[in-house]
Amino acid sequence: MAESFIFYPDSYFIGDPADWGLPFEDVYFPTTDGVMLHGWFVPGQKEITLLWCHGNAGNISYRLDNLKLLHNRLSLNIFIFDYRGYGRSQGKPSEEGTYRDAQAALAYLRTRQDIDQDVIIFFGRSLGAAIAVDLASKHQCLGLILESPFTSLAGMVSQAFPSLPPNMLPIKYDSLAKIKRITVPLLILHGDCDEVVPFESGRELYEAANEPKEFYTIEQAGHNDTYIVGGEGYMAALQGFIANLKRT
Repeated sequence: MAESFIFYPDSYFIGDPADWGLPFEDVYFPTTDGVMLHGWFVPGQKEITLLWCHGNAGNISYRLDNLKLLHNRLSLNIFIFDYRGYGRSQGKPSEEGTYRDAQAALAYLRTRQDIDQDVIIFFGRSLGAAIAVDLASKHQCLGLILESPFTSLAGMVSQAFPSLPPNMLPIKYDSLAKIKRITVPLLILHGDCDEVVPFESGRELYEAANEPKEFYTIEQAGHNDTYIVGGEGYMAALQGFIANLKRT
């Protein structure tokens, strides 16, 4: 019941990167527990690769307009993948499963000979931010970008339903407990009109994080229109953060 309440996957694809004029590879790769996942690798002009953990609803095809924008403006390699049960990925979603999925996506990237293994950035939005935090707490990356992140799923449920005991929810996604383990440069972006994840949640996660870190407020942005409302300021925040990242 918890999984059906939390996850909103869709198997129907509304398009692919070619429909938006982007070169891409259809990629299938396995997890450690034997689930076959699907993703798109979109090559860029720069050596850096963005590993993208998307938000909750739909599948990777729901992010095509955003994928086009990031590809054109950042010129990075981008690997976006679907969690188990989403899109063309096998299986059924779960918290532990999504963590395994992100680790499998990273493991796949590390098999590619055409990218620099030392310059991979983890990028997570909303639910994907919690998955990216978990990944960064266990694996090295060049930097971590979180957009519209929550501190924990239990915390969000407690705010929405104060009478519900937090321990009743078996799915935690507790980024607040993991963020202190991360020492790579961090950028958090959050819309100050977010109607799904409170803006204060992103700020709380930022305050708990280690330096070096940056926070960018996307003025007048909600939860799903950050990259549209944010405009040039939003893109400049991403470009500036990435430009300042240093190899270890």
